[in-house]
Parts: sequence; structure tokens; C-alpha cells
Amino acid sequence: LCEMPLLKEGQTSKGFPLPDQRRKLALRRAFMTRHLSPNSAATGRNMIRKNPSGHLPVIHESAYIDKTAIICGKVIIKENAFVGPYAVIRADEVDESGDMEPIVIGANSNIQDGVVIHSKSGAAVTIGEYSSIAHRSIVHGPCEVGNRVFIGFNSVLFNCHIGEGSVVRHNSVIDGCDLPPGFYVPSTTRINQQSDLAQIPRVTVDATEFSEDVAHTNIDLVRGYKALSNEF
Repeated sequence: LCEMPLLKEGQTSKGFPLPDQRRKLALRRAFMTRHLSPNSAATGRNMIRKNPSGHLPVIHESAYIDKTAIICGKVIIKENAFVGPYAVIRADEVDESGDMEPIVIGANSNIQDGVVIHSKSGAAVTIGEYSSIAHRSIVHGPCEVGNRVFIGFNSVLFNCHIGEGSVVRHNSVIDGCDLPPGFYVPSTTRINQQSDLAQIPRVTVDATEFSEDVAHTNIDLVRGYKALSNEF
């Protein structure tokens, strides 16, 4: 009689893992890939990047940066700021002298999912305090956004200054001009150097309350995600 070979636990007579065992192995491999791979987004190591000039981001320990966000170069992120999934904040271009100004994200502000912040030729970008840059917006320097400002979904800011307390609603473009404090830009509006700002309405109480609610909601999310990250 032929002697049957001894089987390892969880193996069939043909040497393949049993279905239950295959499932466990697959889960284990997925866990190892996600949590232990040096190139994994979950480690966050490859998402905080040095630029070619050698600048590394400076991020306050109380800020929350999603592990899929990319922060590159001369970027300063201050207290309790929130940077959401797949946001990109990149300060890497230089001016004629080979230097650059930083991109600064102010305290208690939020940069939401898919936002892109960049700058031309090393110009400064500043986001004030308690301000919100909503999903998939683009902020391209030179640009300054004041305190307590709301920028709506898919809006574009370039070469402009947005005054304190202003609200820019969804899918709007502000290009090459300064918007005074407390202005309200309706959705899909385009404002440039030829625009008559006298035609732009002032911010309402409801719009201001909405902006403040978004800012404070994201401050709460910072605390919540920071606490959650300690569980892993």
C-alpha cells in the first residue's frame, strides 16, 4: 500500500489550501500590503514630500492630514487645520532669484477633498484662519484668502485676494482681482479685472452662519480623526 503524505493544517490532498484557509490568507496579505508596505499611502511617508529646492512641509502636531493627501515643499500648516482625502498642496516653483514664498494654511482652516493648491514662480499663497476651501476647488498663487472665508465646490482662485468674511459659492472663478471683505459671490459667477464689484451683493447673515458652521464642523473632524488614528 502507498503511504499517504502527511497534510499540513488547512491543506487538501492536492496541496491547495481549503476555502476557509484561502480566505484567511487573502485577508492577511491585504492587511500586510496596506499596513506594512513602505510604499503604502497608509504609512503617510511618501505623501509628505521634499521639493527640488530641499524644502520640507512644516505641519503643526495638532493638524490632521489625510493619508492620501500630498503635501510637498515649502508648506506651513498651522494649528487644528484639516486637509482632506486626495488634496494636493504643492510649493515647488521658484522665482527669478531661485527662491520661493511659502503656501500657508491658517489655524482652524480646512482644505477639503480633492482641493489643489499650487503657485506660479514661487509666489505666496495664504489661507487665513477659520476658512474653508471646499471639495475640488483650485487655489493657484499668487493668492490670499482672508479669515473666515468660504470657497465653494469646484471654484477657481488665481492671482487674487479674497477679503475677510467673504463667501464664494460653487463653480465660480475669481481671476486677477481683489474681492473686498464681506462680499457674496453667487454660484457660477466669473469675476475678473473688468467686473463691476458694485454689482456683487454683500454677505447675508445666513451665508456667514453657514461658513462658520462648516469651519467648526471641520475643527471637530480634526479632533475626531486624530483620536481615531490613535486606535491603529
